[in-house]
Amino acid sequence: MADNRVLPVLPTSFTRLVNIDAPIVQAPIGRLATPRIAAAVSNAGALGMLALSWTDPQDVPPAIHELRLVTNRPFGINLILEWPQHDRVQACLDAGVRIFSFFWGDPSPHLEAIHSAGGLVLVTVGSAAEARRMVDVGVDAIVAQGWEAGGHVWGEVATMPLVPAVVDAVAPVPVVAAGGIADGRGLAAALALGASAVWMGTRFVLAAETEAHPRYRELLLAASESDTAYTRLFDGGWPDAPHRTLRNSTVGVWERAGRPPTGTRPGEGDVLGTNSAGAAIVRYTSSSPRADVTGDVEAMSLFAGESVGLTRNVQPAAEIVASIVADARQVIDRLYRTAAPRPS
Repeated sequence: MADNRVLPVLPTSFTRLVNIDAPIVQAPIGRLATPRIAAAVSNAGALGMLALSWTDPQDVPPAIHELRLVTNRPFGINLILEWPQHDRVQACLDAGVRIFSFFWGDPSPHLEAIHSAGGLVLVTVGSAAEARRMVDVGVDAIVAQGWEAGGHVWGEVATMPLVPAVVDAVAPVPVVAAGGIADGRGLAAALALGASAVWMGTRFVLAAETEAHPRYRELLLAASESDTAYTRLFDGGWPDAPHRTLRNSTVGVWERAGRPPTGTRPGEGDVLGTNSAGAAIVRYTSSSPRADVTGDVEAMSLFAGESVGLTRNVQPAAEIVASIVADARQVIDRLYRTAAPRPS
């Protein structure tokens, strides 16, 4: 079993809480968050994450078993609370999962069961007031998601002002900074703001172990920080949920049409492609294209955060984790040397 942990790293309250080495969490990147990428991140000393929000509860144990075959390190699962998740929570607990991440709602109904099993709960928030409410009900760690984030975005505050506000509101509860972070400089900045880890999605979409479609990867690698759009456009399967994607042909045609509402948008109902099971992928569907997709990938929902301008290569997850930690340590050491008093 692989174990590619990077030592020494940056110990924080969050790394101690979840028993990892590097203060980095792989965001649950939808259908791309497979056991393979989660295990690779965990084996590198960070926290890998499985996205199980739409997985049939009976398929949860096999997914967790598959992950455990390739890592003995801590990992988490993510569930979106827009839909009922009791059965999936119970299936995860029965399978031995002990780190739960919740998004898009109140996790209170699940806390007792998880804590009784010795588990930990993370919840994503978009404001300091929400973070305080979540800590008051018993959440163990907070993910402060800034507006710069890719994928679905819960709040409307940028990462830089949000993170310290959340840190001040919930101290000493650990805070994980999310949104616009893709390298060691971002990790060092997040630690300076008081966070004790970072949450990265776009960077890990470009990990070698994900199943992102090659064309999706090409478009991410070519994009700049200004090439994303924050809309509610790709709502098929998840209506009225703001999100950030690459600005592609679908976004452009819709904008030129005056941003019409659902039901009157250009190409509504067009089939853009199919997956390996033969299921149609319709324009405006909310789902990242995996490698098994055929068709017009460029026109599909290409989730990406504003950090996309910092992602310029595809690397194994272990290399991503190692380089981010090493670069963060260099930044911190340089700042320390700069700030240190000169000998008289």
